[in-house]
Amino acid sequence: MREKEVKKKKSGFKLFKHIKRNMWQYAIALSAIIIVVAISMVMPEITRHIVDDVIVGGQSDKLMMFLGAYLLLGLLKAMFQYIKEFNFDSVSSKVVVSLRRDLFKHIQSLDTSYFDKNNTGEIMARLKEDIDKVWEALSFISMLLIEVFLYTIFIIVCMIRLNVYMAIIPIMAIVFCGITAVRMDKKLDKVFGDISEENAVLNTTCEENIAGVRTVKAFAKEKFELLKFKKHNDKYKELNVDLSRVFVKYYPFFSFISGIVPLLVIVIGGIFYVKGMFGMTLGVITAYITYSSNIVWPMEMLGWLTNSFSEAIASVKKLNKIYDEVSTINDPGDPVVLDKVKGTVTFDGVGFHKEDMHDILKDISFEVPAGKTLGIMGASGAGKTSIVSLLTRLYDVTEGEIRLDGVPIKKLSLKQLRGSISLVMQDVFLFSDTIAENIRMGRRHGISDEVVKRSSKNAGASEFIDKMDKGYETVIGERGVGLSGGQKQRISIARALAKELPILIMDDSTSALDMETERDIQKRLKELTDMTKIIIAHRISSVKDADEIIVLEEGRIAERGTHDELLEKKGLYYETYVSQYGEPAELKEVI
Repeated sequence: MREKEVKKKKSGFKLFKHIKRNMWQYAIALSAIIIVVAISMVMPEITRHIVDDVIVGGQSDKLMMFLGAYLLLGLLKAMFQYIKEFNFDSVSSKVVVSLRRDLFKHIQSLDTSYFDKNNTGEIMARLKEDIDKVWEALSFISMLLIEVFLYTIFIIVCMIRLNVYMAIIPIMAIVFCGITAVRMDKKLDKVFGDISEENAVLNTTCEENIAGVRTVKAFAKEKFELLKFKKHNDKYKELNVDLSRVFVKYYPFFSFISGIVPLLVIVIGGIFYVKGMFGMTLGVITAYITYSSNIVWPMEMLGWLTNSFSEAIASVKKLNKIYDEVSTINDPGDPVVLDKVKGTVTFDGVGFHKEDMHDILKDISFEVPAGKTLGIMGASGAGKTSIVSLLTRLYDVTEGEIRLDGVPIKKLSLKQLRGSISLVMQDVFLFSDTIAENIRMGRRHGISDEVVKRSSKNAGASEFIDKMDKGYETVIGERGVGLSGGQKQRISIARALAKELPILIMDDSTSALDMETERDIQKRLKELTDMTKIIIAHRISSVKDADEIIVLEEGRIAERGTHDELLEKKGLYYETYVSQYGEPAELKEVI
């Protein structure tokens, strides 16, 4: 419990860390606010002197001096208003840019288990909407709150100095508005939290629907998806209506008080003046009216500012929940650095299970010497992809040990481990960019055009790329929209080959290819003798040339051996062969 509290406390300082870096600019903006408020307090005093000294007292020679002072103060106020606005907007933009970057970096540092539990729409809501709420709070919301506070304090001081009895009116009004604002804030806090949650769900619904629009249309499920969206959209509307109810319930009190204060000042001040009480003059009444007008807008703004600030606080709580998440997969304190990764992969009694789940893998042991090929087969859910996830440390083993070149992978840095493995994933993901940049995968200058073309040829992708009008500079759509499944797989294979790393993992990456294209790719891969290859597949043709093949069943190794050895055993591998090609004696030349 104590550890959890410490974590939350630490993450709560994330925002202040970013503010602290730009404290000097906040200091300039705060100084400008103080000057603006001070000028606003002096101007009613000039008005009082004009009324008492010039209009009532007849000292017309002082009029130009007072008007000149009023004009000068007006110009100074405008200048410092600009300094205040510019610095608040500028510094809040800097803070939010660094905050968003820091949050994105933190999200990227989290292990895969976090993304198993949190959907894309919710994470997007945190990165966009919630950061934007913090932005608003750090810019004009905080600026206005500071102004409201300073105006209130300064005006009360000025009013007490002019006439202590008259000051009772605005003080009572401020106390009433403050109590109302606190009560409203308590109501708003929960509503904003619910709105933030539902906004994340709505984002997820939209993101999933748009990403899977082809599936939706293929199954004629537009109406179903529309109803699902309508359900969340209506709930989002209802929560915002609840927000409006709270706001509408309390805001009239602020409006009423802000309207009644100037009226009470005129009436009570007029009575004091007529009866000659407390040294009341027309100039003091005029100054009081100006001061009461200046205190009216803070009262009117208080409800709206409380509303907006409560929204920002709800967003900060959501962001802190992400910062509370800590990756369990990290670099070791003193990592072992391999001079050169040769590519020998060893699984020694490896077991793996996730929280509240049965064993996904149990007692998995094998070794792939550098430059050799391992084939992995098994039914869906047998644990094939989990082997890849463990080798790349997307998850950590719960039993046993995995070694690379004899060194436990937990002792290697994540950068060296993952930087030694080219992975062709089952779910192909291509970016909305040129084909060449998708193959380079962010290494614009690290991979030459020659390597891009050679890798594309080995992956069987050059034959269709060369036929495109712009060739390798052709821009493909999001997730490879516009390309067939086979074309996307070949680009994904080319991307892995272009890295020229010591280990290549292909996770069912030729499933969308025809037999002839797959055979050509397998032939080229076989020629890459300086690369350790782990090939996961459902097709016999993908693994038959491997130096060793293991067959998984319910997370365990059920069979192992070469292609011929496994056929002779007439077990699971043999049954798969027969289901795909018929009896070996009849169709032994097919593959």
